[in-house]
Amino acid sequence: MPTSLDHVALVVRDPARSASLFAQLFDDARVQPGAGDHDTLVWLGGVCLVLVRGTPQAARNGDHIAFAVDQAEFARCAERLRAAGIECLMARGDSALYFDDYDNHVFELDVMAAG
Repeated sequence: MPTSLDHVALVVRDPARSASLFAQLFDDARVQPGAGDHDTLVWLGGVCLVLVRGTPQAARNGDHIAFAVDQAEFARCAERLRAAGIECLMARGDSALYFDDYDNHVFELDVMAAG
């Protein structure tokens, strides 16, 4: 039985550029070049995103990665996305925010319920 999620690998055209988006968006993002020059590692909320250089698929299918954030982080990230010119879609009474990275991967920021 698995004990935890180890990493999520995403194929991107420019790993360093994609990593810089996460570093700009989240204050606690840790970015590290991977083994060789073909990937970059980004740690967010205990999950490692492995950004692998390649040709990403162009079509979106509803798959996405969601990060739980508090209301303050949600507001900061929404402002940072807008400042970077990245479109966001608010959902569920403005408690969820969806955005795409540079390679059409979809991410969600989900406000954690109080309690």
